[in-house]
Formats: sequence, C-alpha cells, structure tokens
Amino acid sequence: MPGPSIKICGITTPQALSATIKARAEYVGFNFYPPSPRFLAFSEAPALAEQAQGRITRVGVFVDADDAFIAEAVAAARLDAIQLHGHEAPERAAQVRARFGVPVWKVLSVATAADVARAAAYAGTADFILFDAKTPKGAALPGGLGLAFDWTLLAGYRGALPWGLAGGLSPDNVAEAIRMTGAPMVDVSSGVESAPGVKDEQRIASFCYAARAG
Repeated sequence: MPGPSIKICGITTPQALSATIKARAEYVGFNFYPPSPRFLAFSEAPALAEQAQGRITRVGVFVDADDAFIAEAVAAARLDAIQLHGHEAPERAAQVRARFGVPVWKVLSVATAADVARAAAYAGTADFILFDAKTPKGAALPGGLGLAFDWTLLAGYRGALPWGLAGGLSPDNVAEAIRMTGAPMVDVSSGVESAPGVKDEQRIASFCYAARAG
C-alpha cells in the first residue's frame, strides 16, 4: 500500500522549500496569516512560487480572510489550492471555491467525535478536509502550536471528502499516527522546526521518511 501524501506547512525560505522538494513531499504550505511566525509576505511569495513551479503543489493558508486578501496571495504565490483555517462556514468555502477556481481545503479543529462529524457539512462546498487539534481558548494562533488530539477519533473514519491529519505531528510520532488513523495525508509545521517559524532541513527529511516507512 502506498504511503500517505505529505504537506510541509509554513515554508518561508528557499532552503526550506528545497528540503521539502528533495524529501518528495507532495504539498508545500505558504502561510498568509500575519500574526503567525510562519507568515509569508506577498513580496517574498513570487520567488518561492517560481521555485515550486512544476515540482510541488502550492497551498495557501488563510484565517477568515476576505476575497481581496486571498486574491493578492493567489496572484503572488500562484496558489494551486486554498486552505481555510478559520471559522469559515460551508457557504464561505463554496464562495471561495467559486471565486478562485482552485480546490478548497477546510481545516476542522478536533477535540471530540462531534468535531469530526462536522466534516459532512462541507461535502459539495470544499474539496478536502484537514483534521487538526483544537487550540486552547484564548490562544493567539489557530494552529502551529504542536498540539495533537485523540487520534482514535479518526480510527476507521470514512467521510464524503478526501482528508488529512494535522496537529502535533513530528518525525517521532507520524508513523504511529498513520497506523492509528489510516490518514491518507499528513500535514506538519512546528514538528519540523528548530524554533518557531524556523524549518529544520533534517527534520523535514526525517518526517517524510518516517511517514512513508510506517
């Protein structure tokens, strides 16, 4: 059985992107949420977009962004997909998909089985669901905090949409997470960093190896 596809999120430098491509990840995440330490400025996006062209799929990450902001990012980074990481309802996901004509990924924060069940509401309005850990109340960021949730909530999951697993993944636990959930796609950000926003090339390589070896 082939291993899961892999997304390395929060890439901001040519070196980190090179490591991601070299490790044969299928997706790179460009973070367009300004408060994040992984924020990618519009001025720096075109060079990374060019480097990624034809080599890896470019996914832009947004948190409750308006159309004008998304449009600027789509143009700067030549995005192949849009990831909605805020409180976007199914109707908003449908609007974004219709407006920009690229696949829309919706992140759902998970703490209970009811959170997983929310994915059904996005059938027909989003193209992909990414299950992530629910952040503590009052947290400054909606993700990228290295938190995991109870992976048994996804054991045997069969939804209407393709899906992936995020939240607290690292080279040390990704194989176990895949075994427990059967995740067809895994997404990592802080788990391959040496400091917030600073990607570690060896950890990127180790994560991709562990995801496929498990």
